[in-house]
Amino acid sequence: MISRRSFLGLTAATLATALPLARSASAATPDTFGLKLVNNSGSGTVYAYVTGTTPDGRLVLLRADGTPYYPDSPSAPTTPLPEDCAIPVASGAQVRVPKMGGARVYVVTDAKLDFFLDPGPHLVHPSFLNFADPNYGKNWSFSEFTFNDTQLFANISYVDFVGIPMGMELTTAGSGTSKVSGLPAGAVDQIASELSGLGGEWPGLVQTGGGGNLRVLSPHHHAQQFGGYLDGYIDQVWQKYEGTDLVVDSQNPGVGTFTGRVTGGQLVFGAESFAKPATADVWSCDSGPFALAQGASDARKAIVPRLAAALNRTTLLDNPNQPTAEDPAKFYQGDVTNHYARIVHSKLPDNRGYAFPYDDVSPGPDFSGAVFAGDPDVLTVTIGATHG
Repeated sequence: MISRRSFLGLTAATLATALPLARSASAATPDTFGLKLVNNSGSGTVYAYVTGTTPDGRLVLLRADGTPYYPDSPSAPTTPLPEDCAIPVASGAQVRVPKMGGARVYVVTDAKLDFFLDPGPHLVHPSFLNFADPNYGKNWSFSEFTFNDTQLFANISYVDFVGIPMGMELTTAGSGTSKVSGLPAGAVDQIASELSGLGGEWPGLVQTGGGGNLRVLSPHHHAQQFGGYLDGYIDQVWQKYEGTDLVVDSQNPGVGTFTGRVTGGQLVFGAESFAKPATADVWSCDSGPFALAQGASDARKAIVPRLAAALNRTTLLDNPNQPTAEDPAKFYQGDVTNHYARIVHSKLPDNRGYAFPYDDVSPGPDFSGAVFAGDPDVLTVTIGATHG
């Protein structure tokens, strides 16, 4: 399979876990798959939008009738999208989706979303951070997918925020059916309540609107407010591995296993070394020592996701064999941990859904919330109720 991070580009854990599965997938996918949209939101007004990039690099959206729309480059930034690409979601509505990558299925209740174009053309996506964005106060969310000649890979993501509950089920031409339940109805209120009860920086992750909780953000988006939240834990980790080996298994026989120790303040694995990350680096998984520059070695691409995952789950201090000796029952157990990820996973019926970018790092069980197949037939996206 291709990791969720293929949405941004092939990086990190994909080398160690995803590519072997991708090579075993069907060599030729169909030209299109069916996207079925089921409205269980309780709202009679629900719209969906499908957007991505074609294999030859063009921006594409689907119109309401399912036909592809390729916008021209506008003459000025933030030009309103010339065509209304809102797909009305009656229960069981279905469109055919052609090959596209870095793609999203947006859903919104009780309104339409406003999309804009920058020269290129580049799509200006709805913002949950910009108060001036016309979509900020609307109730919307999205799922992600990439559909290429190898497979359809789709996932539910809480890497940015928790909003409208969404579930996925993928049926295929002959390789079976896979399903991700997603959060249940009312999960936004439950997660907001538990985070608010923690005090400190955590209540600041809750966004309200329309008289209730609108969404709950990942701590990555409030990293400045968290400051040095994880510093004490990271200091203990670095101190431990001054005198103890840390073994990181790439989980790929072709890449191997790496043994490291802290020396001169750096966590060193042969030719690869890592400075102490800041809390913001852990939350984002892609800054500071976890940034993967172009040309990064296979070793670094394998080590980064496993260090970042263990720090988010606060298991690195106790487990020197990552991730093979990980016990999911011990994830997020400290008072200082990624409580957002902890609480999100506690609400997921199948414990599956990305709560941070490297949530697909695992000793075995799948936490990632992805469905994939080389012979996709219909991907059903079920839209649940924000409030129970």
